[in-house]
Amino acid sequence: MMKYMQKLGKSLMLPVACLPICGILMGIGYALCPATMRGGDIAGTGLLHLIGFFLVKAGGALIENMAWLFVIGVGVGMADEHDGTAGLAALASWLMITNLLSEGTVTTLIPSVSQDAAKLLAFSKIENPFIGILSGLIGAECFNRFKSVRLPEWLSFFSGKRCVAIVSGVVSILASFVLLFVWPTLFGLLIALGNAIASLGAVGAGIYAFLNRLLIPVGLHHALNNVFWFDTVGLGDLSHFWAGDTSADVSWSLGMYMSGFFPCMMFGVPGAALAMVHTAKKGRRKEAVGLVASAALCSFVCGITEPFEFAFMFLAPPLYVIYALLYGVFAAITTLIGFRAGFSFSGGGTDLFFSAFMPAAANTWMILPLGAAAFVVFYAVFRFAIVKFDLKTPGREDEDAEAEKKAVLSDDDFARAAAVILEGLGGRENIKSFDNCITRLRLEVNDSARVDEEKIMTAGVAGIMRPGGTAVQVVVGTKVQFVADEMKKLL
Repeated sequence: MMKYMQKLGKSLMLPVACLPICGILMGIGYALCPATMRGGDIAGTGLLHLIGFFLVKAGGALIENMAWLFVIGVGVGMADEHDGTAGLAALASWLMITNLLSEGTVTTLIPSVSQDAAKLLAFSKIENPFIGILSGLIGAECFNRFKSVRLPEWLSFFSGKRCVAIVSGVVSILASFVLLFVWPTLFGLLIALGNAIASLGAVGAGIYAFLNRLLIPVGLHHALNNVFWFDTVGLGDLSHFWAGDTSADVSWSLGMYMSGFFPCMMFGVPGAALAMVHTAKKGRRKEAVGLVASAALCSFVCGITEPFEFAFMFLAPPLYVIYALLYGVFAAITTLIGFRAGFSFSGGGTDLFFSAFMPAAANTWMILPLGAAAFVVFYAVFRFAIVKFDLKTPGREDEDAEAEKKAVLSDDDFARAAAVILEGLGGRENIKSFDNCITRLRLEVNDSARVDEEKIMTAGVAGIMRPGGTAVQVVVGTKVQFVADEMKKLL
């Protein structure tokens, strides 16, 4: 089950990867045409304003149809070999479910629903990312199970992949019947979860940020994000922010579930990285710098934190819990003092720059004092904890793996890195399945006993994760695609 959820988490990154272009287009658009904010009239305002309006609409096309991206992304991402047929089947499932459970259809089938405001609200929100994910899973599972089915000769045209969308439609009808009774209850539970945290204000934002980081190792943070970032249950901090809304258009302080990540990712991570360097063993500081410096820069620029987090989360789990707690503290503080920014991908400098032009952005200059505070606090806390409890962070590991100390991932020798990783995984014949996400190689091996972690580390990777069973994840960093391409050639 855990492995399945991790695969789902990776699949969700496919549609999320579409968001940065939304942020860039809409950020530039609002900068060129401020009149588009809050539905302003742009008539006769000049060429630049028209270009801005055009860009806002282009970016909004994806934001406003985010659920569709989840349908296709999950459908393809969860399918064997990422076959596009599963995406088509997922789309068929989505259209079937959302039409059968639309407010008009449901009130016709069960007239009494029209008298129940709670149920009406649930079915009016049926076109949401949660249902998109469900449709994607139906499409992918139908593909995986029926892609090779053989039908009688007189139905042979529909054999194999051609039957997948048909089966997906049938399954979706059954799912719709179940959801007809289950969805209002499930929707109510999701609302209760969202309202419980939202009602806590800044404390709720802190709790959310803490849980978001804490769930990173198992990939389940995506499930939590779906409640707070997208308009599944009436919240949608991210989708409303990039749609050009303001706090006046929603029931919470818009951006409060994103803003707290910026000081942590842009400044807190570099501060923690510096603490690791300063506490590294004598003679191993250069090694520590090599492991965490580029990861800190990556976090500052684009908000990708996994290369840094995987460098110590398994070496020093208590320190990772402290790390997550610091996110919670700064998210609460950020909410209280009124700094508001949003991200279309993550809380790095790039998203901060473009989000500053959005209507809901506020006091973005405060990233400077907040960032300075985050840098100092993360540095001080990490340094104290590492020294006080003798934690094994990069540069402080036991000297029992000479090969690991020589790990260097060359910028132009991805083929060598891939070959070393493959050898450490037990060779080509030991690989059952292979894929990658933004920062990790994700594999399933036939025999986990043949995996040589020390050998893999000599490729210069950031870390290795063993979720359980035969699953292996190799944390490479932002250059993972180049290593993955070489791995595919070897396989």
